[in-house]
Amino acid sequence: MRLKPRKKTSHKGQNGRVLVVGGSVDYVGAPTFVGQAALAVIRSGADLVTIAAPEKVAWAINCISPDLMTRKLPGDFLQAKHLKTVLALAKNADVVVVGNGIGLRPQTQTFVKQLVKKLKKPLIIDADAFKIVKLQEVRNAVLTPHGGEFGILLKNSKLKGKSIKQLQPLLKDNVLVLKGHPRTLIVSKNAIAENATGNAGMTHGGTGDVLAGIIAGLIAQGNDAFTSCKVATYVNGRIGELLYKRMGFGYLASDMVKEIPFALRKFQKQV
Repeated sequence: MRLKPRKKTSHKGQNGRVLVVGGSVDYVGAPTFVGQAALAVIRSGADLVTIAAPEKVAWAINCISPDLMTRKLPGDFLQAKHLKTVLALAKNADVVVVGNGIGLRPQTQTFVKQLVKKLKKPLIIDADAFKIVKLQEVRNAVLTPHGGEFGILLKNSKLKGKSIKQLQPLLKDNVLVLKGHPRTLIVSKNAIAENATGNAGMTHGGTGDVLAGIIAGLIAQGNDAFTSCKVATYVNGRIGELLYKRMGFGYLASDMVKEIPFALRKFQKQV
């Protein structure tokens, strides 16, 4: 697996900009989930990450790390009135991540559906967004469900009972990352890869948000989606293995974020 090398002469912004859209006051942990995804973007080597979130969530995220820039959206949850602002922010991003901690209010579901329809940038779909979108409606996207979310996505898409092989032609330009242990599947319309790194400690909340952030960071740096997903799933799982050796199953998503640069280093070169 090879990632695009980083130019020694590059300056701020040339190595990727990511927009993370998420958060809701419905979830006390939403700032943490959204923040971990955003921090994983930066730890993966992307230059800039901006979070668009309801204002109370955004203020809480600012307390997590000074490295995170936020756009504070009025109100307690994402809704259609925020779409214009988010689409404007997306124009300056290479990749958009949506779903982390957004909740399932009807107004939020309308927002997500419209964003998926109108967005012209590569998209990472995660968490609650799987309960809203249909596979046929997404394009140029990476979908990162665990088994339960995958079942909901298939049901919403009227594809329940389809095998991975049967789903492949329907993916078009999307990539599916079906999270699980002892294996995670990375599926495109032309190829299937398996990742076997990881352990049972990765059931902790936030580890999936970290994976979404790593994938977004790698795509933002100019890597194709399938390669980015293969490297990201390997690195995410490998970090879990290394942390288990030191901490047992008590490691947190925030512990994983700190280890990303070390686990990614062997894949990243400069020219």
